[in-house]
Amino acid sequence: MSAQNPSSARTREGRGKPRVAVLFGGRSSEHAVSCVTAAGVLGAIDKEKYEVIPIGIAKTGQWVLTSAETAQWSLSASSLPEVAPSAQTVTLAEIGGEHQLIVASPNQVPQELGAVDVVFPLLHGPFGEDGTIQGLLELSDTRYVGAGVLASAVGMDKHYMKVVFEAAGLHVGPYIAVTDRQWLNDPESVRKRVDRLGFPVFVKPARAGSSMGISKVDSMDALDAAIAAAREHDLKLVIEAGIVGREIECAVLEGRGTEPPRTSMPGEISVAPGQHEFYDFEAKYVEDDAASLSCPADIPEEAIARVRELAAAAFDAVGAEGLSRVDFFYTPEGELIINEINTMPGFTPKSMYPQMWAASGLGYAELIDELIYLALNRKTGLR
Repeated sequence: MSAQNPSSARTREGRGKPRVAVLFGGRSSEHAVSCVTAAGVLGAIDKEKYEVIPIGIAKTGQWVLTSAETAQWSLSASSLPEVAPSAQTVTLAEIGGEHQLIVASPNQVPQELGAVDVVFPLLHGPFGEDGTIQGLLELSDTRYVGAGVLASAVGMDKHYMKVVFEAAGLHVGPYIAVTDRQWLNDPESVRKRVDRLGFPVFVKPARAGSSMGISKVDSMDALDAAIAAAREHDLKLVIEAGIVGREIECAVLEGRGTEPPRTSMPGEISVAPGQHEFYDFEAKYVEDDAASLSCPADIPEEAIARVRELAAAAFDAVGAEGLSRVDFFYTPEGELIINEINTMPGFTPKSMYPQMWAASGLGYAELIDELIYLALNRKTGLR
């Protein structure tokens, strides 16, 4: 299947510019973060080039047509944006060989809104970033931005992500995985395994992002409370040994055609001293001055090259497509330890992924355009 200009494909069919459904919200605890991400994309996407249809997913799972006004989806310390349920439900169906948006209302004849060329799923966390929405789109042969079913699922589960990284020869820090059954049946065994890791440790929900439910634990006395906090987001946990090192990130963008993945210059996160122990939710999304990014990171040239090489290797290891952000620890000894891959990273203008690409010469609007191009020119089905 040869690549073609995405705009011209629609024009030849006499249907105008490509139609992009921006999908956001969702059922996870990262609902508000997804709305903020959508605000950034809706504000920057080229309306002259694409017809944009904003679709929100309420916390109930209902799909609804929403406003494209970015102010409605902004985030502040006192206000979390949320997609509200509606009397009208939007569905995606294949009709006459095209992927159509359908609006259904009680006691009304369903209405067709027209064909969709690509879905931009700006969903974070379970029921969106974990392969579930990707599977739905695959079933209808609908093209979409980002990683496929398996890569999304592996990238969402911090346990299996590490298993895949280790199998690919990437250096992973010490950790344990804790299932619901293990914690309920034998919590003392879990505590002993954690003790062998040594303190401090980081207790994390295995399948949540944006620092939701993550705690730094300095002693056994605080472990149970941290586990309880993480279990509010996911009954499966990953507990990682604390690593002394600088946090270095790298943005990865799928190559066109058979080209290898593209990588940005690596960046380094700096959290304002005294405000946050680590890069938590408030530092990421709420407080404007809580964290800053230095890009390129102030590390040796050979380390920069190595970060980019390893980030591309991690992207390929999970079979990612579209975009990913890969996070590392850079130790005082010059060692690089991979922390995680995020297959749908935060995508607001202040998020690290677009900031790193901007520092590498690819602006926010151009990045959105490239991701849509990649999705429009992707094969459907097995690939």
